[in-house]
Formats: sequence, C-alpha cells, structure tokens
Amino acid sequence: MAKIKEIMTKECVTATQTDTIFDTAKKMKDHDIGFIPVVDGKKLVGVVTDRDLVIRGYAEQKDGQTQIRDVCSKETTSVGLDMDVEDAAKLMARQQIRRLLVVDNGELAGVVAIGDLAVNELHDEKAGKALSEISESDKTVARV
Repeated sequence: MAKIKEIMTKECVTATQTDTIFDTAKKMKDHDIGFIPVVDGKKLVGVVTDRDLVIRGYAEQKDGQTQIRDVCSKETTSVGLDMDVEDAAKLMARQQIRRLLVVDNGELAGVVAIGDLAVNELHDEKAGKALSEISESDKTVARV
C-alpha cells in the first residue's frame, strides 16, 4: 500500500502569520494556486485559501495590509508521512476536503491534493469510492 510521503508535493508555497493578505493573494496569483499553508518557521499553524481572503478579509472590509493571522483558518486537517493513501482518501471523503497537509513532528512536510490521489494508481476500491464521494459533494456545495 502506498504511503502519503510517496505521492505528496514536497515543495510548498507558504505564508507566515505576519504576511499581508495582499502579498498572499499575489503569491496565489503568481503560482496559480488558491491554498497556502501558514507556517511559523517550519511549524504548521494554519492555512489560508483564496476564499478566506475574500470572506474574512475583503468582505469584512480589511485592507491589503491586514496580516494573514487575522484571516487564516487555524483549524487544519493534517496527517503523518506514513499514512496509507487509502486512509487519506477516506479521510478526505469523510471531511469533504480536497487537500491534506502532511506534517512531520508538527512541521510542514508537504501537501496531498485530491488530484495526487487520483493520479496515484489506487487499486483499492474503497479509495476510489472515497474520491468519487468528494467529487460528488462538489456538485452541490463548493468546497476548498
């Protein structure tokens, strides 16, 4: 059974808690992404999405100099390096999320996206079912 560490993206664009929402939005634009882990050094402390910038930032009339700590999600779902890919797919389906943060001793090690699971040849029927459940939920509710 494949492990998360075998399929995760190791090189992640990150933000710090003191980065501004403008700078973070620019990183998202420059890298064509809508999701950035927030770190303190290497320690994972949260995540910010393009939706966070809009809903918790600009829609709340915060300016571009507002720090990410004021708009990021501090509650994150993370997994360890040795989690089975099948278990990760089930977790993503259960929580209806498209990305998992991978940590090693509290430090960000990488990110696994639903696409990573789909590209990895999952031979287990349960993992494939979990992926389809995430996709089905996207048809009715927009998730990040």
